[in-house]
Amino acid sequence: MPSVLRIGHRGASGHAPENTLASIWKARSLHVDFIEVDLRETSDGHLVLLHDDTIDRTTNKSGTLAEMSLEQVQRLDAGNWQRIPTLEEALDVAGHAMGVILELKVEGIGNEACAIVKRTGFSGPLIYASFLIAELHRVRQADPEARIMVLHHRRLPPDPIADVLALNAAYVGFHYSSVTPALLQTSHDLGRQVFTYTVNERHDIQRMRDLGVDGIISDYPDRI
Repeated sequence: MPSVLRIGHRGASGHAPENTLASIWKARSLHVDFIEVDLRETSDGHLVLLHDDTIDRTTNKSGTLAEMSLEQVQRLDAGNWQRIPTLEEALDVAGHAMGVILELKVEGIGNEACAIVKRTGFSGPLIYASFLIAELHRVRQADPEARIMVLHHRRLPPDPIADVLALNAAYVGFHYSSVTPALLQTSHDLGRQVFTYTVNERHDIQRMRDLGVDGIISDYPDRI
């Protein structure tokens, strides 16, 4: 059976609070190939790991992240006494043990993400991913050598590969319900790798493996 990259979603969020250092450490202990984490910006310009635009679902408080300073954010409990980490902290834990996929959740953070990656000297495989095509173009301008993944929602556009080609992106990410043999064949014929998200049930994981995707993103990467 062809090998497939094992990618921990928001760290290993089936085992530890999502987008926390504990979750990243858990993914590392599972020897994943990559982790995927979500990036947003605080009111004072720091990039931190958070999926939602508010802190309501994942912390003990409520509010909008973009209206909070880093100091305020780091006082929150993000589950099991974890706090919301910065991008620098996440890259430090990832170290050389695994690759990192940075999902850019908002406009205007791509340049700073590139700068932080360079400043920290992170040398592992790193992919910038987003549903926001304009933001990926900013990343491409900031770093012509950047590895980029175009993400698609379940409902695909008429030509799901067009933006991939325009960005010279090496990767394309599809919801697992959207993946078809024809879509995979087209992507592979164009030399692109296909990652699929968020695949948690064992039968769905097996189906993705059988189809021949290149990477599977899961809350439970140990199931892959």
